[in-house]
Amino acid sequence: MPFKSKAQRRKFAQLLVEGKITDEQYEEWNRSTGGKTLPERVGDTGAAKKRAAKSSAAKRPAKRPAGKRTTRVARKSSTRKTAAKK
Repeated sequence: MPFKSKAQRRKFAQLLVEGKITDEQYEEWNRSTGGKTLPERVGDTGAAKKRAAKSSAAKRPAKRPAGKRTTRVARKSSTRKTAAKK
């Protein structure tokens, strides 16, 4: 299985030095990676997700407060009018 990033390659090199993996395992991963140009890190999109969430929240209309419901107020006033007419 090839390395996905430079950080992963460094981590495996550290594990090799500590003796937690064998030289053959490291070389197998290194050979399968080949001469690819690897990114520093993979999946570091946390900042991009936060920006997207902020911009989508700004586009949505503001929610009404839970205590203010215009339909309930309108219903009460109409029932009062009909009760007063009787």
